[in-house]
Amino acid sequence: MRLHWRDLGSPRADRTHGKPVELSGFAFTPLAARTADHFLLMAEPGCCQGCVPANPLAVVEVFADQPIKLGAGELRLTGTWRLSSDPDGWRYQLRGAEVKCGLSRRALMAASPLFCLPVVPAMAQADGTAVDLHSHARNLIQMAYGRGSFAAVAEPMRQGGVSAICLAVVADSPIIKTMDGRLRPGRDPRPGELYDYTQRSFQQLHALAGTQQMPILRTAAELNAARASRPSLIVSSEGGDFLEGKIERLDEAYQRWGLRHLQLTHYRPNELGDIQTEPSVHGGLTQFGVEVVRRCNQLGIVVDVAHGTYELVKKAASVTTKPLVLSHTSLTDRPAAWTRRILPDHARAIAATGGVIGIWPVLGYFPNVVAYADGFARMVDVVGINHVGLGTDLLGLPGGSTLVNYNDLPQLAAALRSKFSPEETAKLLGGNYRRVFQASLGG
Repeated sequence: MRLHWRDLGSPRADRTHGKPVELSGFAFTPLAARTADHFLLMAEPGCCQGCVPANPLAVVEVFADQPIKLGAGELRLTGTWRLSSDPDGWRYQLRGAEVKCGLSRRALMAASPLFCLPVVPAMAQADGTAVDLHSHARNLIQMAYGRGSFAAVAEPMRQGGVSAICLAVVADSPIIKTMDGRLRPGRDPRPGELYDYTQRSFQQLHALAGTQQMPILRTAAELNAARASRPSLIVSSEGGDFLEGKIERLDEAYQRWGLRHLQLTHYRPNELGDIQTEPSVHGGLTQFGVEVVRRCNQLGIVVDVAHGTYELVKKAASVTTKPLVLSHTSLTDRPAAWTRRILPDHARAIAATGGVIGIWPVLGYFPNVVAYADGFARMVDVVGINHVGLGTDLLGLPGGSTLVNYNDLPQLAAALRSKFSPEETAKLLGGNYRRVFQASLGG
């Protein structure tokens, strides 16, 4: 019997208990294993634990008698369907799972020689002005702290033609835990905890900039002048959690740390609003979130609505006087409350402000750079060439990235050049964000 994801939670799925079934989906393991005999299966690929839906009806727990090879593509599995008796676990299990012979259409497309990129000629190199809307560079996530010297950032940027990156600290990191195979808030933060942690993270960011001789960009003129020959960074925060409801801390971060790019939310529904991967508690953007958006507009800080719900985005779009950014996502046509991907209307709400949507290179969505370039093209079809950019989440994607490092960017540039003119490619790889940065900061 063939089951579909839309059947989960319906009488059809429940009546199938104890029967052989076939189901296609994407495997997830917390440690990104190559093979496993116990893993989770989802309707969409996940880049990290936070992409696993909290809904117990939206995930299937898989048990196999022999380890199954887990690749980047869709799996077609057969096995015995079971309803779980664990009230705190997933609703459904697939027992005795095996891979069904034959390639799915998605896997066949990913494996086809037509989707392989030829050797990149020298003229296809990025032009030295690329800008990444969202990066961690391995150094500014909690798991990297205290593990020796900073990972190389500047040199791969020079090699790949990247002039600047929005380098993000992670404001809610201390209270985000892996639970049931996914990233979720593990507890409420203590008063002052996230503020103190983020101050230390900003210090780390400035130390990285000094160690690798990367200028910190504070004005639009500085970004417009930036080139890959001297890679630069824009101070960013993934989450406004460090504000802890105090608007004066935004001014402090602007003045003291050079904050110029603020993502309102991350993996915790915070004082600013709701997130895509947890149930809504605020109905979108809070009144404090409105206050933060308006103050960012006044100070000259780019407002980033990545991880925020569609309701949050619509409210932010209604109050902002400057373009919005959604720094790292991709397009989907499958409505799902938990997915980090967005629907066309969600994308259009960003574009309507004059903003930019960054396409991220999650390996499960885009198995090679040609497929990644297709992701850009699909978003361009929805919102237009002026509203799409590069948002790699580089070295912050535990589930695998199509773009392994910045020195791989010329391959993406070549793939984009096969679809767009040189001028359009330049917009996608940095020009559009430079425009938004100019509009947000002025000068």
